[in-house]
Amino acid sequence: MREIKIVSPEEAVKVVKSGDHIHFSSVAAAPACLIEALLKRGENGELKDVHIHHLHTEGPAPYGEARFEGIFQSDQFFVGGNLRKATQAGFADYIPVFLSETQKLYRSGALPINVAMVQVSPPDKHGYVSLGTSVDATLAAIEMADTTIAIINKHVPRAFGDAMIKTDMIDIWCQHDELLEEAHFSTPSDVEVAIGKHCAALIEDGACLQMGIGAIPNAVLAQLGGHKNLGIHTEMFADGVLPLVESGVINGMAKTIDKGKMVSTFLMGSQKVYDFIDDNPGVLMMDVGYTNDPFIISKNDKVTAINSALQVDITGQVCADSLGTTHYSGVGGQVDFIYGASLSRGGKAIIAMPAVTNKGMSKIAATLNLGAGVVTTRAHMHYFVTEFGAVDLYGKTLQERARAIISIAAPQHREELDRAAHERFGSHHAYIKMRCAK
Repeated sequence: MREIKIVSPEEAVKVVKSGDHIHFSSVAAAPACLIEALLKRGENGELKDVHIHHLHTEGPAPYGEARFEGIFQSDQFFVGGNLRKATQAGFADYIPVFLSETQKLYRSGALPINVAMVQVSPPDKHGYVSLGTSVDATLAAIEMADTTIAIINKHVPRAFGDAMIKTDMIDIWCQHDELLEEAHFSTPSDVEVAIGKHCAALIEDGACLQMGIGAIPNAVLAQLGGHKNLGIHTEMFADGVLPLVESGVINGMAKTIDKGKMVSTFLMGSQKVYDFIDDNPGVLMMDVGYTNDPFIISKNDKVTAINSALQVDITGQVCADSLGTTHYSGVGGQVDFIYGASLSRGGKAIIAMPAVTNKGMSKIAATLNLGAGVVTTRAHMHYFVTEFGAVDLYGKTLQERARAIISIAAPQHREELDRAAHERFGSHHAYIKMRCAK
């Protein structure tokens, strides 16, 4: 192992030039002290037209503020809450991409990468450090970057899998011990608990789980205490899995690949989650090109993928990234896992969401709002769940789908949706309605 020379963050970021493309390690592992030093260079007029890329990050993201226009341009792979307003105002932007292909943007050369800024665990005696909670596209960025700057942080967990990299892959070293950003999720509401119960009823013993972010996944996990031999192959997990691991419900013994291992590409949760993966050989933090490849996903049997949506129309089109033309998040890994689960033997692809918004408006619509992005197509849609039930749309015609979807809409909106379906499909819709009711 070559000697590691520590420099200050201010010294490290001097390598950045105007026009460069920079990658930040993502989610909980955003390199805060390097970001701060970089912002100072921008404020001092030393930089312009610097492009910043990452999955969503936790913590402040001031580089997306209007005052940095022309200095920093945030072009993200997924829009998090800290850059949502900036993106909607046009001061930041989004690159539409499947999460599985974020690494390919770098490796194929479609997206330049000059400097990668990451956090790592302290080096071990074998000359390895760990990327901890953020492997995702970060490993590809390190591989392809002209220069990689790493912060050695004792709070970065020593995670295994693709997270382990040789110190030779790092060009510039800093030292800064700072707790990783934590994410805390609210207690599931009655609606979310109801959705969780409907989803849990679809999950079989021996299933391999993927779940997205938020209260609904936690509500689902809370209902699985009586299940057996569940596995995890996902893009991320949070605190909700820990009780099931401790009780033995999640043990990975029914998995076909990575048997007995929990597989993920990034983490977002409390310090308990970060402590859980530290030096834990039962967890593999892998490149997103592995975790989110539909054909790798499908190698496990009974893959059950549960993802959410902002709006669903009566034919099963799923909008999950925008509110009309207003951009909200991103494609993420939804399509990767919906498709992977549908290819899996005994797999189940599930979209779950509340039937109404906080203002009581139906999230099930006759047609998607003007400008809404279709993330999961109607052809990909299999199971759909709201607090009012679960329906299987696979193999159903457009009219049969409409009846099934309307049946789990909020009762006060069903008549209006049914009228829209009748106008769309004609008088034959009444016959379909009668047939589906039998």
